[in-house]
Amino acid sequence: MKILVVASTHYQQLFNQKFPNLTVFTTPSPHFFTGNWQEINLIFDFETNDLEQNLRFYNQYVHLNVLINSPLKQLASIAPHPTHFALGGFNGLPAFWENSVMELSVMRDTDKEILDKTLSHFTKDYAWVTDRVGMVTPRVIAMIINEAYYTLQEGTASRQDIDTGMKLGTNYPYGPFEWAKKIGLDHVYQILEAAYQDTHDERYRICPLLKTEMLLLQ
Repeated sequence: MKILVVASTHYQQLFNQKFPNLTVFTTPSPHFFTGNWQEINLIFDFETNDLEQNLRFYNQYVHLNVLINSPLKQLASIAPHPTHFALGGFNGLPAFWENSVMELSVMRDTDKEILDKTLSHFTKDYAWVTDRVGMVTPRVIAMIINEAYYTLQEGTASRQDIDTGMKLGTNYPYGPFEWAKKIGLDHVYQILEAAYQDTHDERYRICPLLKTEMLLLQ
């Protein structure tokens, strides 16, 4: 099993921490990889800015199995047509990649079967979810954070009280504002914006206070 990790140095390190027993090739971009593509079995692509360009590049290699960091995109909306390789998405956002169980999605059942076989060589710690913007966990956590910001904006409770109440009431490991810090408020904003554009569900309409704080961080 030969795996290529397309990622910055930071995410290469996170991948190695999650799978310390794997020997992998690494590159910041598929265009910079100088090895033999025919020997690569599986790609983990963490890059989110060049997804469509990278997918077009991978499409010339029909033998590839590719997992892309796609919690903000629906695979069906960005995949090349036709797609000649097995394609799946994973949730590689900060704080989520470190979870013990990876969250994965596919747009075709045939890809799921192929990827199951490939992944079985080194892990069983993953769960398949529907190919939707925000996947499952990022969408749920971002919605909880957004509601917490509305509560704070209304002056109902302090950040600390909201975090404490959430942990005591739901047995969650973190409160909403603790989650926001771990994930990054910019990522929370992106998840909510993508989910709202996908569904037009009012639950994902971004709280003005959250938006203001996100803008002040830039």
